[in-house]
Amino acid sequence: MPTPDLAAAQGRHLDALARAYAKILTAEGYDGVLLYSGHAHRHFGDDQTASFAAFGHFLHWVPMAGLEHGWLLIRPGARPTLYFHAPADFWHLTPRLPEEAWVEAFEVELRSETAPPSLPAGRFAILGEVDAELASSLGAEANPEALTRALNELRVHKSDYEVACLREANRRALTGHRAAREVFLAGGAELDCQLAYLGAARVRESELPYQNIVGLNAHGGVLHYQHYTIDAPARRRSLLLDGGHRYRGYCADITRTWPGPDADPAFAPLVEGVTTLQQRLIAALRPGVSYVELHERMHAGLGELLAEHGLVRCSPGAAVATGITRAFCPHGLGHLLGLQVHDVAGRVAADGSPLPPPAGHPALRLTRELEAGMVVTMEPGLYIIPMLLERFRDTHDIDWHRVEGLADHGGVRIEDNVLVTVHGPDNLTLHDAE
Repeated sequence: MPTPDLAAAQGRHLDALARAYAKILTAEGYDGVLLYSGHAHRHFGDDQTASFAAFGHFLHWVPMAGLEHGWLLIRPGARPTLYFHAPADFWHLTPRLPEEAWVEAFEVELRSETAPPSLPAGRFAILGEVDAELASSLGAEANPEALTRALNELRVHKSDYEVACLREANRRALTGHRAAREVFLAGGAELDCQLAYLGAARVRESELPYQNIVGLNAHGGVLHYQHYTIDAPARRRSLLLDGGHRYRGYCADITRTWPGPDADPAFAPLVEGVTTLQQRLIAALRPGVSYVELHERMHAGLGELLAEHGLVRCSPGAAVATGITRAFCPHGLGHLLGLQVHDVAGRVAADGSPLPPPAGHPALRLTRELEAGMVVTMEPGLYIIPMLLERFRDTHDIDWHRVEGLADHGGVRIEDNVLVTVHGPDNLTLHDAE
């Protein structure tokens, strides 16, 4: 049950959404839009389904990430109609609406069928996982590009309610991080760390916004490492934990790296160095700042860090110019965050024009100027990835003795979730108890 303050903020959020949707629909010439929450998909040749999370635009209105087969009809000047899928069922627990104030903002129709409701006369669009044939059968358009782009842009700037949800998701995720770290330092395996995380954060694995990355030692250098070993390593060099949470649909995405009791003495200073670099980049967040420029500042900082710690013999500028820093950190500085971990509109300007990533940095997911109300991740990293460093083997720019001495530590990533405001950054991740 949300607090009274959160419930009031959600009411203002829904009121603002209704006004914004009315303006956008009118501008695009639509009488309304039908949003589909989506449904889980069965594995091929099986009767089991994959994990599910509702469509982001549906979640923008209805804070029920696990609600399948839901439909939301929005028309300017009319109360939104929520077609709530609640079939009579003894195989599964029937979904129920919570006893919360936001429900009063909707006309609710309980229904057992999964098919979309019929639409009134007029020009309508359907957004979500629907095909043109289904939309056509209702006399509507499926996922029209201009309308989708406009509604994506609406999600870029977070309301007070959304910020509160993101802050709470971060608080819960940090509880899991602290528990996983304790298990790691006590000698646990990757699976033990993950189980501790889930227990402390009070969340099922299938409800996380993404599969947590729990990498001990060299596994920390696999950027999207996808397994959990069940046996603890003989030596505990490092733990890289990229773990999230979801609160009322909104996602936390936090990464921490910790040296282990068997770490090389050179590793902890690298963790401290990446953390300092990250905090320096966060301090630069302001409306009007180019995120591409921040990404480039990250590489300049990594060049300085590599030179300072003797991992490269060349100058910091040369490490950037030759691509060495990209080999040590091949991913982008971060991305937009909200109802999706990699939220929409990161590479599209407010006017709809595309903003592709810069040459040499194809993985950068956010390429626009920052604006007040955006929430972004800030996640510089420094990894020992042999396949990327190998092309520099014949140069004298890398101190291979030092680098190879850190190879079984994997790497470092430090990631916070930050709100951009007119007064500067508001770090949603940092809490007194961290």
